[in-house]
Amino acid sequence: MWYVIQVMRGREEAMASLISRVVPKSVLEECFYPQYATEMKVRGAWVPVQKPLFPGYLIGITGDPATLERHLLKMNEFARVLSQGDVFVPLAKEEVALIGGFTRPGDRVVPMSLGFKDGDRVIVSQGPLKGHEGLITDINRRKSTAYLSIDLCGRKVSVRMGLGVLRTPTGSLVHALAEPGD
Repeated sequence: MWYVIQVMRGREEAMASLISRVVPKSVLEECFYPQYATEMKVRGAWVPVQKPLFPGYLIGITGDPATLERHLLKMNEFARVLSQGDVFVPLAKEEVALIGGFTRPGDRVVPMSLGFKDGDRVIVSQGPLKGHEGLITDINRRKSTAYLSIDLCGRKVSVRMGLGVLRTPTGSLVHALAEPGD
């Protein structure tokens, strides 16, 4: 089962590594922080980067969340398995399918998607967001980012994912982000 582990925001990578070293493999199958691939403009050039999909949260795959929590409580760093009352609640099958469908074990980075403008709509032409346009609530073309509204742990969460937007379906592969006047 997949469980959400809350950690200090900005410490996702370090905490995933620490937890993976401290908690025995017999208790924790995998600990990761899902990321998304996007691009960032650095000195006038677009460079690929990876950013946390859920800042401040990791995912732990375990069949024994109580033992996992006991190990986390022994650490000097803040890390807690999310619970409701005294019950650890795993991610729903749909949530696991969404994250697991975009990533795979050992590579938990959601690849960047590409799309094009069609009037007021953006059509995703390739990448993991293809067919999921209904989840997109907003797009920041300057940051190659789409904002999605998804259910996670019983609440709506706004998630950022990489999305390069082209001007038209037949346009060149120059990002609209670099266009003047946007």
